Amino acid sequence: MVGHFQEFEDEYLEMMYECYEEDPSAHVRTGELAEKLSVSPASVTEMLRRLASKELVIYTPYKGAKLTETGLEHGQRMKRRHRLAELLLDILPFKGNAHETACRLEHAIDDDLEVSLSLLFSNASEDPSGREIPEADVHIKSKLENIKSEYMLLSDIPDHTSCIVSAMFFSQPEKTILAKQGLELGTNIIRREQEFQFDDSSLCELDDELMSKILVKLVD
Repeated sequence: MVGHFQEFEDEYLEMMYECYEEDPSAHVRTGELAEKLSVSPASVTEMLRRLASKELVIYTPYKGAKLTETGLEHGQRMKRRHRLAELLLDILPFKGNAHETACRLEHAIDDDLEVSLSLLFSNASEDPSGREIPEADVHIKSKLENIKSEYMLLSDIPDHTSCIVSAMFFSQPEKTILAKQGLELGTNIIRREQEFQFDDSSLCELDDELMSKILVKLVD
């Protein structure tokens, strides 16, 4: 039950952050939240009082609520994880409702997974719908700086650098085709200007879309 309450709180803070994106200075009114979250105004009032008791929002009856600094950080984190989840679903062979699924996934993303997704989508500033991805918090940025020297997208590795394929975001049929060409998990790759060499094979070119779906670990 505690987990469900936490998810409810996350949803409110995330929605308030979305309102903050539209107008940082405005109070979010109870009726507006009720409509956006498809709940009753009474439920919104109860939750805002709960969040205010935790110093996550400042709630003023008949006026609405604003995020505190702590609440803003939390809402931004949840919105960032939601939009990263949508990016992940966009590169998978996923045919369902990306927004609804991302709403569920965001609650399962912890710091370590956020770091991994941030690394995978390091070149992305917007989600598939064109909405800006909020900045990572200081804690995540610190973790990213520590790991960037070891992992990166294949498209980002410098010339004459060796690496090993750590993750590939393709459907199984696509992986089978790439494996026949010598590209799979654990493959050693050397970049030679605009071409790549897999293990001891001949040089070949890779397009940008393909390289953006391959995460590699640099080899000293």
